[in-house]
Amino acid sequence: MRVIAFTSRKGGSGKSTLAAHLSVFADKPDAPAVLIDCDPQGSLALWHELRQAETPVLVKCEARELAATIEAARRDGVEWVLIDTPPHNTADIAAAMRVADLAVIPFRPAVFDIAAVAATLEMARALGKPVLPVINAAPPRRGDQPAHVVSEAREALAGMQAEAWPGQVTTRAAFAHALASGQAVGEFEPSSPAAAEMAGLWQATLQALGIKEGMRK
Repeated sequence: MRVIAFTSRKGGSGKSTLAAHLSVFADKPDAPAVLIDCDPQGSLALWHELRQAETPVLVKCEARELAATIEAARRDGVEWVLIDTPPHNTADIAAAMRVADLAVIPFRPAVFDIAAVAATLEMARALGKPVLPVINAAPPRRGDQPAHVVSEAREALAGMQAEAWPGQVTTRAAFAHALASGQAVGEFEPSSPAAAEMAGLWQATLQALGIKEGMRK
C-alpha cells in the first residue's frame, strides 16, 4: 500500500484540488483508492458528494485517527491512500506525514506560499519523509518559457535544498469546472492541457515513490 499526504502550512495552496484529481489515477475498478479528508473545511467531501461514481472511497477522520484508519485500509487490501490535511495545524500535518510514504507539497509561486514551503520542508525532513513540491496555480507559459514568478519560485526552492516538480499546474478553468461536476479533469476534458498537466504530475508522483507504471501495486 502507498500513502500520499498533501501538506502545506498555508491555506489555498491546492491540496484538496491535487488530491481529488490524482485520486482518480490511483483508483481502479478492482482496487478502489481511498481518500482521507482530515481538513475541517471538507472540500474533498463536497467533491465526493457531487461525484456520480462511488470510488475513490472517501473517509473523513481527524488526524489523531489516521494511524488506525491507515491500518484498517491496509488490512482491507487497499493499494492507494491519499490524505488531505488542514493548513496551519502543525500537529495534524505531522500526523499525516508520519503515516505517509510521500508528502506532496503544493504551493503558489508567491512570497507567502514559498515561505510556508520552508516550514513544511523542515517538518518533512525532521520526520525523514520524501517530498514532492509542486508549483500550483501558475501563470501560463509563454511559448516554452515559464513565467518569471515560476522561475523565481524554483530558485527559492533550490535555496532551500529542494527541487520542485519540473512541470507546473497552470491556472485553468478546466480544473475548477471538473471538480464542480464531481470529476477529475482527466474525466472532464481528457484531451485538454489541464489533463496533460495532471497526468504528468501523477507520473512524477509514481517516480518519487520509485514505482514504474507497470508495477503499481
